[in-house]
Amino acid sequence: MTTTIPEVTASETVPDEFRPFTGQEFLDSLNDGREVWIYGEKVENIVEHPAFRNSARMIARMYDALHDPARKDILTIPTEWGGFTHRFYRAPHTVEEQVAQRDAIAEWQKIAWGWMGRSPDYKGCFLGTLGANAEFYRGYEDNARNWYRKAQEKTWYVNHAIMNPPVDRGAGPDAGKDVFIHVTEETAEGIYVSGAKVVATGSALTHYTFVGHVGQVAIQDPAYSPVFIMPTNSPGVKLICRTSNEYRAAVLGSPFDYPLSSRLDENDAILVLDNVFVPWENVFIYNDLDQANKYNIHSGYLERASLHGCTRFAVKLDFLCGLLARALDITGAGQFHGVMSQLGEVIAWRNTFWALSDAMAKSEVPWKGGMIQPDPQHAGAYRVMNQLAMPKIKNIIEQVVASGLIYLNSHANDFKTPEIRGYLDTYLRGSGGIDAEERVKVMKMLWDAIGTEFGARHELYEINYIGSNDVTRQTNLFSARGRGLLDEWKAFAQSAMDEYDLDGWTCPDLIGPGDVSILPQS
Repeated sequence: MTTTIPEVTASETVPDEFRPFTGQEFLDSLNDGREVWIYGEKVENIVEHPAFRNSARMIARMYDALHDPARKDILTIPTEWGGFTHRFYRAPHTVEEQVAQRDAIAEWQKIAWGWMGRSPDYKGCFLGTLGANAEFYRGYEDNARNWYRKAQEKTWYVNHAIMNPPVDRGAGPDAGKDVFIHVTEETAEGIYVSGAKVVATGSALTHYTFVGHVGQVAIQDPAYSPVFIMPTNSPGVKLICRTSNEYRAAVLGSPFDYPLSSRLDENDAILVLDNVFVPWENVFIYNDLDQANKYNIHSGYLERASLHGCTRFAVKLDFLCGLLARALDITGAGQFHGVMSQLGEVIAWRNTFWALSDAMAKSEVPWKGGMIQPDPQHAGAYRVMNQLAMPKIKNIIEQVVASGLIYLNSHANDFKTPEIRGYLDTYLRGSGGIDAEERVKVMKMLWDAIGTEFGARHELYEINYIGSNDVTRQTNLFSARGRGLLDEWKAFAQSAMDEYDLDGWTCPDLIGPGDVSILPQS
Protein backbone atom coordinates (compact mmCIF):
# COMPACT_ATOMS: atom_id res chain seq x y z
CA MET A 1 0.00 0.00 0.00
CA THR A 2 1.32 3.46 -0.89
CA THR A 3 1.09 6.24 1.66
CA THR A 4 -0.05 9.55 0.20
CA ILE A 5 1.38 12.64 1.84
CA PRO A 6 -1.04 15.55 1.32
CA GLU A 7 0.32 18.78 -0.10
CA VAL A 8 0.30 21.35 2.66
CA THR A 9 0.30 25.11 2.32
CA ALA A 10 0.78 27.73 5.00
CA SER A 11 -2.22 29.12 6.84
CA GLU A 12 -3.16 32.21 4.85
CA THR A 13 -4.79 34.11 7.71
CA VAL A 14 -1.71 34.18 9.96
CA PRO A 15 1.35 36.33 9.13
CA ASP A 16 4.41 34.25 8.32
CA GLU A 17 6.33 35.48 11.36
CA PHE A 18 3.63 34.19 13.73
CA ARG A 19 3.07 30.69 12.39
CA PRO A 20 5.09 27.46 12.29
CA PHE A 21 7.16 26.41 9.33
CA THR A 22 5.60 24.23 6.69
CA GLY A 23 7.56 21.11 5.86
CA GLN A 24 9.18 22.67 2.80
CA GLU A 25 10.01 25.84 4.70
CA PHE A 26 11.65 23.73 7.38
CA LEU A 27 13.78 21.93 4.81
CA ASP A 28 14.74 25.21 3.15
CA SER A 29 15.72 26.69 6.52
CA LEU A 30 18.40 24.04 7.13
CA ASN A 31 20.73 25.09 4.33
CA ASP A 32 22.07 28.02 6.31
CA GLY A 33 25.81 27.46 6.33
CA ARG A 34 25.88 25.19 9.40
CA GLU A 35 29.06 23.18 9.88
CA VAL A 36 28.26 19.46 10.02
CA TRP A 37 30.97 16.82 9.61
CA ILE A 38 30.55 13.15 8.75
CA TYR A 39 32.93 10.60 7.20
CA GLY A 40 35.72 13.17 7.08
CA GLU A 41 33.74 15.61 4.96
CA LYS A 42 31.86 18.82 5.62
CA VAL A 43 28.22 18.47 4.58
CA GLU A 44 27.40 21.04 1.92
CA ASN A 45 23.66 20.45 1.59
CA ILE A 46 22.25 18.66 4.61
CA VAL A 47 18.74 18.30 3.19
CA GLU A 48 20.04 16.30 0.22
CA HIS A 49 22.88 14.43 1.94
CA PRO A 50 22.14 10.67 2.15
CA ALA A 51 23.06 10.66 5.86
CA PHE A 52 20.26 13.08 6.76
CA ARG A 53 17.81 13.62 3.91
CA ASN A 54 15.02 11.23 4.87
CA SER A 55 15.21 12.00 8.58
CA ALA A 56 14.86 15.66 7.64
CA ARG A 57 11.81 14.83 5.56
CA MET A 58 10.20 12.96 8.45
CA ILE A 59 10.56 16.12 10.55
CA ALA A 60 9.10 18.05 7.62
CA ARG A 61 6.04 15.80 7.82
CA MET A 62 5.63 16.89 11.44
CA TYR A 63 5.73 20.56 10.49
CA ASP A 64 3.23 19.97 7.69
CA ALA A 65 0.90 18.30 10.19
CA LEU A 66 0.67 21.61 12.09
CA HIS A 67 -1.10 23.05 9.02
CA ASP A 68 -3.17 19.96 8.18
CA PRO A 69 -6.88 20.65 8.90
CA ALA A 70 -7.33 17.03 10.01
CA ARG A 71 -4.65 17.39 12.71
CA LYS A 72 -4.33 21.08 13.45
CA ASP A 73 -6.87 21.16 16.30
CA ILE A 74 -5.11 18.31 18.09
CA LEU A 75 -1.61 19.65 17.54
CA THR A 76 -1.83 23.42 17.82
CA ILE A 77 -3.05 26.23 20.05
CA PRO A 78 -3.29 30.00 19.48
CA THR A 79 -0.45 32.07 20.89
CA GLU A 80 -0.88 35.26 22.88
CA TRP A 81 0.49 37.23 19.92
CA GLY A 82 -1.91 36.34 17.13
CA GLY A 83 -0.37 33.18 15.71
CA PHE A 84 -0.46 29.49 16.58
CA THR A 85 2.07 26.94 17.76
CA HIS A 86 2.45 23.35 18.90
CA ARG A 87 0.57 22.94 22.17
CA PHE A 88 3.62 21.78 24.15
CA TYR A 89 5.38 25.11 23.57
CA ARG A 90 2.90 26.90 25.86
CA ALA A 91 2.56 26.72 29.64
CA PRO A 92 -0.48 24.69 30.79
CA HIS A 93 -2.66 26.22 33.49
CA THR A 94 -5.31 23.50 33.79
CA VAL A 95 -5.42 19.72 33.66
CA GLU A 96 -7.41 19.99 30.44
CA GLU A 97 -4.59 21.98 28.83
CA GLN A 98 -1.97 19.52 30.07
CA VAL A 99 -3.93 16.54 28.71
CA ALA A 100 -4.30 18.34 25.39
CA GLN A 101 -0.52 18.84 25.32
CA ARG A 102 0.00 15.13 25.93
CA ASP A 103 -2.39 14.31 23.11
CA ALA A 104 -0.49 16.66 20.79
CA ILE A 105 2.78 14.93 21.68
CA ALA A 106 1.22 11.56 20.87
CA GLU A 107 -0.27 12.78 17.60
CA TRP A 108 3.08 14.08 16.37
CA GLN A 109 4.86 10.91 17.46
CA LYS A 110 2.45 8.79 15.43
CA ILE A 111 4.04 10.32 12.34
CA ALA A 112 7.35 8.70 13.36
CA TRP A 113 5.81 5.63 15.06
CA GLY A 114 7.46 6.75 18.32
CA TRP A 115 11.03 6.52 17.03
CA MET A 116 12.00 10.21 17.09
CA GLY A 117 12.69 11.12 20.70
CA ARG A 118 14.12 14.53 19.83
CA SER A 119 11.24 15.76 17.68
CA PRO A 120 10.86 19.57 17.62
CA ASP A 121 8.31 19.56 20.46
CA TYR A 122 10.73 17.78 22.82
CA LYS A 123 12.44 20.98 23.94
CA GLY A 124 9.00 22.45 24.59
CA CYS A 125 9.56 20.82 27.98
CA PHE A 126 11.96 23.72 28.67
CA LEU A 127 10.74 26.48 26.36
CA GLY A 128 7.20 26.20 27.70
CA THR A 129 8.41 27.06 31.22
CA LEU A 130 10.25 30.27 30.39
CA GLY A 131 7.30 32.62 30.75
CA ALA A 132 6.17 31.34 34.13
CA ASN A 133 9.70 30.79 35.44
CA ALA A 134 11.43 33.90 34.11
CA GLU A 135 12.40 35.05 37.60
CA PHE A 136 14.65 32.02 38.04
CA TYR A 137 17.03 33.43 35.42
CA ARG A 138 18.05 36.36 37.58
CA GLY A 139 19.55 39.15 35.59
CA TYR A 140 18.25 37.57 32.37
CA GLU A 141 14.50 37.48 33.09
CA ASP A 142 13.64 39.36 29.90
CA ASN A 143 15.63 36.86 27.84
CA ALA A 144 13.51 34.04 29.25
CA ARG A 145 10.26 35.87 28.48
CA ASN A 146 11.43 36.78 24.99
CA TRP A 147 12.40 33.18 24.22
CA TYR A 148 9.03 31.95 25.51
CA ARG A 149 7.47 34.10 22.81
CA LYS A 150 10.08 33.55 20.10
CA ALA A 151 9.94 29.76 20.36
CA GLN A 152 6.19 29.83 19.79
CA GLU A 153 6.21 32.26 16.88
CA LYS A 154 7.86 29.86 14.44
CA THR A 155 7.76 26.66 16.52
CA TRP A 156 11.52 26.58 16.20
CA TYR A 157 13.31 23.24 16.30
CA VAL A 158 15.53 23.48 19.38
CA ASN A 159 17.62 20.67 20.81
CA HIS A 160 19.97 20.47 23.74
CA ALA A 161 23.50 19.39 24.59
CA ILE A 162 23.88 19.10 28.36
CA MET A 163 26.40 16.32 29.01
CA ASN A 164 30.13 16.84 29.33
CA PRO A 165 32.39 14.52 27.32
CA PRO A 166 33.40 11.71 29.72
CA VAL A 167 37.14 12.30 29.51
CA ASP A 168 39.59 11.61 32.34
CA ARG A 169 36.83 10.79 34.81
CA GLY A 170 39.23 9.06 37.13
CA ALA A 171 41.39 12.18 37.33
CA GLY A 172 38.66 14.46 38.70
CA PRO A 173 36.77 17.30 37.03
CA ASP A 174 39.75 19.65 36.72
CA ALA A 175 41.20 17.29 34.12
CA GLY A 176 38.41 18.42 31.80
CA LYS A 177 39.23 22.12 31.90
CA ASP A 178 40.34 22.11 28.28
CA VAL A 179 37.25 20.12 27.24
CA PHE A 180 34.20 21.44 29.09
CA ILE A 181 32.38 24.49 27.73
CA HIS A 182 33.62 27.71 29.30
CA VAL A 183 33.59 31.44 28.71
CA THR A 184 36.75 32.72 27.04
CA GLU A 185 35.80 36.39 26.71
CA GLU A 186 33.10 38.83 27.77
CA THR A 187 32.23 41.93 25.72
CA ALA A 188 29.53 44.57 25.76
CA GLU A 189 27.64 42.54 23.15
CA GLY A 190 27.87 39.08 24.69
CA ILE A 191 30.18 36.21 25.59
CA TYR A 192 32.53 33.93 23.68
CA VAL A 193 32.53 30.25 24.59
CA SER A 194 34.67 27.22 23.74
CA GLY A 195 34.54 23.52 24.59
CA ALA A 196 32.35 20.53 23.83
CA LYS A 197 29.12 18.84 24.87
CA VAL A 198 27.60 15.45 24.11
CA VAL A 199 25.32 13.85 22.98
CA ALA A 200 23.72 16.39 20.64
CA THR A 201 21.01 14.09 19.31
CA GLY A 202 19.35 15.39 16.15
CA SER A 203 21.21 18.70 16.30
CA ALA A 204 22.31 18.55 12.67
CA LEU A 205 18.67 19.21 11.73
CA THR A 206 17.80 21.78 14.40
CA HIS A 207 17.61 25.57 14.24
CA TYR A 208 19.03 26.16 17.72
CA THR A 209 20.91 24.22 20.37
CA PHE A 210 20.42 24.84 24.08
CA VAL A 211 23.53 24.37 26.23
CA GLY A 212 23.13 23.69 29.94
CA HIS A 213 24.01 21.30 32.73
CA VAL A 214 22.85 18.05 34.29
CA GLY A 215 23.26 18.34 38.02
CA GLN A 216 26.10 20.38 39.46
CA VAL A 217 28.45 22.32 37.22
CA ALA A 218 31.42 19.97 36.74
CA ILE A 219 34.04 22.60 37.53
CA GLN A 220 32.95 24.99 40.24
CA ASP A 221 34.28 28.03 38.44
CA PRO A 222 31.82 30.66 37.13
CA ALA A 223 33.52 30.53 33.73
CA TYR A 224 32.20 26.98 33.32
CA SER A 225 28.64 27.79 34.38
CA PRO A 226 26.91 29.53 31.44
CA VAL A 227 23.49 28.42 30.25
CA PHE A 228 22.55 29.72 26.81
CA ILE A 229 20.98 29.05 23.45
CA MET A 230 22.61 29.55 20.05
CA PRO A 231 21.78 29.13 16.36
CA THR A 232 23.12 25.89 14.94
CA ASN A 233 24.81 27.87 12.17
CA SER A 234 26.71 30.19 14.53
CA PRO A 235 30.33 30.64 13.39
CA GLY A 236 32.53 28.25 15.34
CA VAL A 237 29.80 25.67 15.99
CA LYS A 238 30.86 22.28 14.68
CA LEU A 239 28.82 19.08 14.78
CA ILE A 240 30.91 15.92 14.42
CA CYS A 241 28.41 13.16 13.69
CA ARG A 242 28.43 9.46 14.44
CA THR A 243 27.95 6.84 11.75
CA SER A 244 24.71 7.44 9.87
CA ASN A 245 22.35 4.48 9.97
CA GLU A 246 20.37 6.16 7.21
CA TYR A 247 23.44 6.36 4.98
CA ARG A 248 24.42 2.77 5.73
CA ALA A 249 20.93 1.60 4.85
CA ALA A 250 21.08 3.41 1.51
CA VAL A 251 24.53 2.04 0.64
CA LEU A 252 24.01 -1.57 1.75
CA GLY A 253 20.28 -2.02 1.49
CA SER A 254 16.99 -0.42 0.57
CA PRO A 255 13.89 0.88 2.36
CA PHE A 256 12.56 -2.69 2.18
CA ASP A 257 15.63 -3.98 4.02
CA TYR A 258 16.05 -1.16 6.57
CA PRO A 259 12.65 0.53 6.83
CA LEU A 260 13.36 2.32 10.12
CA SER A 261 17.05 3.10 9.67
CA SER A 262 16.30 4.59 6.26
CA ARG A 263 14.07 7.40 7.54
CA LEU A 264 14.13 7.75 11.34
CA ASP A 265 17.79 7.97 12.31
CA GLU A 266 18.29 10.91 14.69
CA ASN A 267 22.01 11.35 14.27
CA ASP A 268 23.93 11.89 17.50
CA ALA A 269 26.80 14.34 17.37
CA ILE A 270 29.66 15.81 19.35
CA LEU A 271 28.98 19.52 19.71
CA VAL A 272 32.21 21.52 19.48
CA LEU A 273 32.26 25.25 20.16
CA ASP A 274 35.37 27.03 18.92
CA ASN A 275 35.21 30.58 20.29
CA VAL A 276 31.50 30.91 19.52
CA PHE A 277 29.87 34.28 20.12
CA VAL A 278 26.63 34.25 22.13
CA PRO A 279 24.81 37.61 22.29
CA TRP A 280 23.44 38.64 25.67
CA GLU A 281 19.85 38.14 24.53
CA ASN A 282 20.53 34.40 24.20
CA VAL A 283 22.05 33.99 27.67
CA PHE A 284 20.00 32.57 30.57
CA ILE A 285 22.64 32.09 33.28
CA TYR A 286 26.10 33.63 33.39
CA ASN A 287 28.70 34.08 36.11
CA ASP A 288 26.27 32.57 38.62
CA LEU A 289 27.30 29.17 39.95
CA ASP A 290 24.42 29.04 42.40
CA GLN A 291 21.76 29.31 39.70
CA ALA A 292 23.63 27.04 37.29
CA ASN A 293 23.85 24.34 39.96
CA LYS A 294 20.10 24.63 40.52
CA TYR A 295 19.11 24.53 36.85
CA ASN A 296 18.38 20.83 36.56
CA ILE A 297 15.89 20.87 39.45
CA HIS A 298 14.49 24.40 39.37
CA SER A 299 14.09 25.04 35.64
CA GLY A 300 10.93 22.92 35.60
CA TYR A 301 11.85 20.97 32.49
CA LEU A 302 12.35 17.53 34.05
CA GLU A 303 8.74 16.55 34.74
CA ARG A 304 7.62 17.91 31.37
CA ALA A 305 10.43 16.03 29.63
CA SER A 306 9.20 12.90 31.40
CA LEU A 307 5.67 13.48 30.10
CA HIS A 308 7.01 13.86 26.58
CA GLY A 309 9.32 10.85 26.80
CA CYS A 310 6.73 8.58 28.37
CA THR A 311 4.11 9.47 25.76
CA ARG A 312 6.56 9.03 22.91
CA PHE A 313 7.65 5.62 24.26
CA ALA A 314 4.01 4.56 24.69
CA VAL A 315 3.43 5.31 21.00
CA LYS A 316 6.53 3.26 20.14
CA LEU A 317 5.12 0.37 22.17
CA ASP A 318 1.82 0.58 20.26
CA PHE A 319 3.94 0.07 17.14
CA LEU A 320 6.03 -2.76 18.61
CA CYS A 321 2.98 -4.61 19.96
CA GLY A 322 1.39 -4.51 16.53
CA LEU A 323 4.57 -5.50 14.71
CA LEU A 324 5.29 -8.37 17.11
CA ALA A 325 1.73 -9.64 16.76
CA ARG A 326 2.14 -9.59 12.96
CA ALA A 327 5.41 -11.51 13.24
CA LEU A 328 3.78 -14.18 15.42
CA ASP A 329 0.92 -14.54 12.94
CA ILE A 330 3.53 -15.15 10.25
CA THR A 331 5.49 -17.75 12.21
CA GLY A 332 2.34 -19.49 13.41
CA ALA A 333 3.64 -19.41 16.99
CA GLY A 334 1.07 -16.90 18.18
CA GLN A 335 -1.28 -19.63 19.42
CA PHE A 336 1.29 -21.34 21.65
CA HIS A 337 0.44 -20.88 25.32
CA GLY A 338 3.88 -19.60 26.35
CA VAL A 339 4.12 -17.25 23.39
CA MET A 340 0.71 -15.77 24.14
CA SER A 341 1.89 -15.12 27.69
CA GLN A 342 4.97 -13.28 26.49
CA LEU A 343 3.02 -11.18 23.99
CA GLY A 344 0.70 -10.38 26.87
CA GLU A 345 3.69 -9.18 28.89
CA VAL A 346 4.72 -6.80 26.12
CA ILE A 347 1.16 -5.48 26.03
CA ALA A 348 1.32 -5.03 29.81
CA TRP A 349 4.43 -2.88 29.36
CA ARG A 350 2.56 -0.86 26.77
CA ASN A 351 -0.35 -0.38 29.16
CA THR A 352 2.04 0.65 31.94
CA PHE A 353 3.48 3.54 29.95
CA TRP A 354 0.11 4.78 28.75
CA ALA A 355 -1.06 4.64 32.38
CA LEU A 356 1.97 6.66 33.50
CA SER A 357 1.39 9.13 30.67
CA ASP A 358 -2.23 9.47 31.78
CA ALA A 359 -1.21 9.89 35.40
CA MET A 360 1.25 12.65 34.55
CA ALA A 361 -1.07 14.46 32.15
CA LYS A 362 -4.02 14.35 34.54
CA SER A 363 -2.09 15.36 37.65
CA GLU A 364 -2.11 18.97 38.77
CA VAL A 365 0.90 20.17 40.71
CA PRO A 366 0.77 23.98 41.08
CA TRP A 367 3.97 25.62 39.92
CA LYS A 368 4.95 29.19 39.12
CA GLY A 369 2.92 31.92 37.43
CA GLY A 370 -0.25 29.84 37.55
CA MET A 371 1.39 27.06 35.54
CA ILE A 372 0.90 23.41 36.51
CA GLN A 373 3.34 20.52 36.22
CA PRO A 374 3.00 16.72 36.05
CA ASP A 375 3.34 14.98 39.41
CA PRO A 376 7.06 14.28 39.99
CA GLN A 377 6.26 10.90 41.58
CA HIS A 378 4.67 9.67 38.35
CA ALA A 379 7.53 11.18 36.36
CA GLY A 380 10.10 9.49 38.59
CA ALA A 381 8.40 6.12 38.21
CA TYR A 382 8.46 6.49 34.42
CA ARG A 383 12.18 7.28 34.37
CA VAL A 384 13.02 4.02 36.14
CA MET A 385 10.52 1.83 34.28
CA ASN A 386 11.73 3.18 30.94
CA GLN A 387 15.21 1.84 31.64
CA LEU A 388 13.83 -1.63 32.34
CA ALA A 389 11.28 -1.97 29.57
CA MET A 390 13.16 -2.00 26.27
CA PRO A 391 15.79 -4.63 27.19
CA LYS A 392 13.00 -6.88 28.50
CA ILE A 393 10.81 -6.38 25.43
CA LYS A 394 13.76 -6.98 23.12
CA ASN A 395 14.55 -10.21 24.97
CA ILE A 396 10.95 -11.39 24.61
CA ILE A 397 10.98 -10.68 20.87
CA GLU A 398 14.25 -12.60 20.50
CA GLN A 399 12.73 -15.57 22.33
CA VAL A 400 9.36 -15.79 20.62
CA VAL A 401 10.40 -14.87 17.06
CA ALA A 402 13.84 -16.46 17.40
CA SER A 403 15.55 -17.40 14.11
CA GLY A 404 12.69 -15.84 12.18
CA LEU A 405 14.51 -12.56 12.71
CA ILE A 406 17.50 -13.65 10.62
CA TYR A 407 16.02 -16.38 8.41
CA LEU A 408 15.86 -13.76 5.66
CA ASN A 409 17.34 -13.03 2.28
CA SER A 410 19.90 -10.25 1.92
CA HIS A 411 18.19 -7.59 -0.20
CA ALA A 412 14.98 -6.58 -1.91
CA ASN A 413 16.71 -7.30 -5.24
CA ASP A 414 16.61 -11.02 -4.46
CA PHE A 415 12.86 -10.97 -5.09
CA LYS A 416 13.50 -9.41 -8.50
CA THR A 417 15.97 -12.12 -9.52
CA PRO A 418 14.22 -14.85 -11.57
CA GLU A 419 16.87 -17.50 -10.83
CA ILE A 420 16.06 -17.53 -7.09
CA ARG A 421 12.58 -15.99 -6.80
CA GLY A 422 10.92 -19.40 -6.88
CA TYR A 423 13.06 -20.67 -4.03
CA LEU A 424 12.26 -17.61 -1.96
CA ASP A 425 8.55 -18.02 -2.57
CA THR A 426 8.70 -21.64 -1.43
CA TYR A 427 11.13 -21.58 1.45
CA LEU A 428 10.53 -18.14 2.97
CA ARG A 429 6.74 -18.13 2.99
CA GLY A 430 4.88 -17.61 6.24
CA SER A 431 1.96 -19.32 7.93
CA GLY A 432 -1.67 -18.94 6.99
CA GLY A 433 -1.12 -18.16 3.33
CA ILE A 434 1.29 -15.25 3.93
CA ASP A 435 3.70 -15.09 1.01
CA ALA A 436 7.47 -14.80 1.26
CA GLU A 437 7.64 -11.12 0.33
CA GLU A 438 5.22 -10.13 3.09
CA ARG A 439 6.95 -12.37 5.63
CA VAL A 440 10.36 -10.90 4.88
CA LYS A 441 8.97 -7.35 4.92
CA VAL A 442 7.61 -7.81 8.44
CA MET A 443 10.68 -9.59 9.78
CA LYS A 444 13.11 -7.06 8.37
CA MET A 445 11.11 -4.28 10.01
CA LEU A 446 11.21 -6.10 13.35
CA TRP A 447 14.94 -6.81 13.01
CA ASP A 448 15.59 -3.16 12.23
CA ALA A 449 13.70 -2.28 15.42
CA ILE A 450 15.83 -4.45 17.72
CA GLY A 451 18.79 -6.05 15.94
CA THR A 452 20.48 -3.64 13.56
CA GLU A 453 22.77 -0.85 14.71
CA PHE A 454 19.73 1.42 14.53
CA GLY A 455 17.83 -0.92 16.86
CA ALA A 456 20.77 -1.33 19.24
CA ARG A 457 21.22 2.43 19.42
CA HIS A 458 17.54 2.81 20.34
CA GLU A 459 17.84 0.28 23.15
CA LEU A 460 20.81 2.25 24.52
CA TYR A 461 18.83 5.46 24.06
CA GLU A 462 15.89 4.22 26.13
CA ILE A 463 18.15 2.87 28.90
CA ASN A 464 19.89 6.24 29.27
CA TYR A 465 17.17 8.53 27.94
CA ILE A 466 16.64 10.80 30.92
CA GLY A 467 19.42 10.04 33.35
CA SER A 468 21.80 7.33 34.50
CA ASN A 469 20.37 4.27 36.20
CA ASP A 470 21.64 5.45 39.59
CA VAL A 471 20.30 8.98 39.21
CA THR A 472 16.80 7.95 38.15
CA ARG A 473 16.44 5.65 41.14
CA GLN A 474 17.94 8.10 43.61
CA THR A 475 15.60 10.80 42.35
CA ASN A 476 12.65 8.71 43.50
CA LEU A 477 14.29 8.26 46.90
CA PHE A 478 15.20 11.92 47.34
CA SER A 479 11.73 13.03 46.25
CA ALA A 480 10.07 10.73 48.76
CA ARG A 481 12.43 11.89 51.48
CA GLY A 482 12.07 15.58 50.66
CA ARG A 483 8.27 15.48 50.58
CA GLY A 484 8.11 13.65 53.90
CA LEU A 485 6.68 10.55 52.26
CA LEU A 486 9.48 8.26 53.41
CA ASP A 487 8.85 9.24 57.04
CA GLU A 488 5.14 8.78 56.46
CA TRP A 489 5.66 5.29 55.08
CA LYS A 490 8.01 4.37 57.91
CA ALA A 491 5.40 5.54 60.40
CA PHE A 492 2.76 3.51 58.56
CA ALA A 493 4.92 0.37 58.82
CA GLN A 494 5.59 1.17 62.48
CA SER A 495 1.85 1.37 63.15
CA ALA A 496 1.59 -2.34 62.30
CA MET A 497 4.47 -3.16 64.65
CA ASP A 498 3.01 -1.05 67.46
CA GLU A 499 0.11 -3.51 67.84
CA TYR A 500 2.30 -6.25 69.37
CA ASP A 501 5.31 -6.82 71.59
CA LEU A 502 7.00 -9.77 73.31
CA ASP A 503 3.87 -10.38 75.40
CA GLY A 504 1.50 -10.45 72.42
CA TRP A 505 -1.08 -7.98 71.13
CA THR A 506 -1.09 -4.48 72.59
CA CYS A 507 -4.44 -3.57 71.05
CA PRO A 508 -7.67 -4.55 72.83
CA ASP A 509 -9.70 -5.96 69.94
CA LEU A 510 -7.38 -8.81 68.85
CA ILE A 511 -7.30 -12.15 70.70
CA GLY A 512 -4.01 -13.63 71.89
CA PRO A 513 -2.93 -17.21 71.25
CA GLY A 514 -2.91 -18.32 74.92
CA ASP A 515 -6.03 -20.50 74.70
CA VAL A 516 -4.70 -22.62 71.83
CA SER A 517 -0.90 -22.36 71.91
CA ILE A 518 0.93 -25.61 72.72
CA LEU A 519 3.87 -23.57 73.93
CA PRO A 520 4.07 -22.30 77.52
CA GLN A 521 3.05 -18.65 77.84
CA SER A 522 5.12 -16.45 80.13
